[in-house]
Amino acid sequence: MPGMWWVLGVLAVAAGLSAYLAWTAHRVERVHVRAASAGRALDAHLLRRAAAAAVVAEETDFIELYAAARLALDAEPDEREAAENDLTRQLQTAHLTGADPATRTLVATSRRVMLARQVHTDLVRDALTARRRPLVRMLRMARRYERPRYFEIVEPVLPEPPSAAPRRAPEPPVPVEAA
Repeated sequence: MPGMWWVLGVLAVAAGLSAYLAWTAHRVERVHVRAASAGRALDAHLLRRAAAAAVVAEETDFIELYAAARLALDAEPDEREAAENDLTRQLQTAHLTGADPATRTLVATSRRVMLARQVHTDLVRDALTARRRPLVRMLRMARRYERPRYFEIVEPVLPEPPSAAPRRAPEPPVPVEAA
């Protein structure tokens, strides 16, 4: 009977180890899927920003901004970072202060690009951290997934959104006396 406890102990350790390995493999998969999804979201926001910049450039006859926006829209994947950095530099020199809807849209999409880039950077960092774990490297759990890359673009300096008139604090309710 003492040999039976060894068998049960070995089975318990094997079950625990296999559960940990399955959890780790699932974590590696999940973080890579999230990083790829964040990359697609960043790409979509960059395209929206370039389209909005092209509209603003057409309205203001700013040729350099229009050219940078078209280059960003038409850039190949390996040229994308340089085209987006050029568009950001053109946006910074444009001094967008108008309150027209096209400019407000451009400023809003630029803010979304900054947020999407931050999310993408965080998820790429998490994926690369998961890939560097010794067990993941030893068992090659990340071999099915493309190595995620950071997207390096210059952070634009955006104008502050026009603030509305300050809102007054609501009046406290008047207590009703019971009769």
